[in-house]
Amino acid sequence: MTSTVTTGTAARAAATAPPPRRARRRVEPIYYLLLMPTVVLFTLAITVPGIIGIFFSFTDSIGIGDWSFVGLTNYVAMFSDPAILQSYLFTFGFAVATVVVVNLVAFLLAVGLTSRIRMKTALRTVFVVPMVISGIIIAYVFNFLFSNSLPAAGAATGIGWLETSLLANPDLAWVAIVLVTAWQSIPGTMLIYIAGLLSVPGDVYEAADLDGASKVQQLLRITVPLVAGYVVINVILGFKGYLNAYDIIVGLTNGGPGTETRSVAMTIIAGFNGGDYAYQMANATIFFVVAVLISLLQLSLTRTRKAS
Repeated sequence: MTSTVTTGTAARAAATAPPPRRARRRVEPIYYLLLMPTVVLFTLAITVPGIIGIFFSFTDSIGIGDWSFVGLTNYVAMFSDPAILQSYLFTFGFAVATVVVVNLVAFLLAVGLTSRIRMKTALRTVFVVPMVISGIIIAYVFNFLFSNSLPAAGAATGIGWLETSLLANPDLAWVAIVLVTAWQSIPGTMLIYIAGLLSVPGDVYEAADLDGASKVQQLLRITVPLVAGYVVINVILGFKGYLNAYDIIVGLTNGGPGTETRSVAMTIIAGFNGGDYAYQMANATIFFVVAVLISLLQLSLTRTRKAS
């Protein structure tokens, strides 16, 4: 009897005892050895210059020579500078418009290139070509088309608004930039959508066919919900990338007409070259904070998708 009571007490104690702590896995020293070169290079090339730049954003430095602290003067002046506000307005508007165009066209192309059509592989190769061409080369080629070929076609056909270059029109120059940027960006976005579409089980579409669903209904009620995670990834990554737009804009308009198409990146670099080092460092710091916030939003959205 005593042994039975003892056994029961021991069993209850074992059941209520906290689980044993898992032994901490030892990290091999070779991992740290392989990691150190990357950490050192990243620190010297990214972290240290970034900290130095933030430091000088609180000064009146022009990049060389003497300097003194001015506190938040650069930041206060920046938020009342119409040129900087215009660059942020253009950059965010351009990013939103390009994200919409790129994702819409890329998704439709991905749907077409994963359907039962002939020469799918060859067509995928053709559509991927713009992705491997340098942005500045693409910009110069389209600059020639917008400045020479299209005006000539407009004059020949009598279309008045085409007779002048879109790049010289303050109201339409941004449209040309969106189109050229989309032309280069669509292939990469399309490949991600193709991967998402190929991950959808075919049984789902077969069941929808048996239920009498049309192709449009399958697209809207099956395909789009199942690849929504890929849409989120493309939208967030695309928006972050377009905020840093520089080379295509330089090759097409160089920020013109006037400063209508000058992006934030162009404004910062132009300020460095013009002696506004500390002032544009403050601008770059704010831009960095915006990029970090967008990255945090991306992580939040992707984690929410995984949790659901």
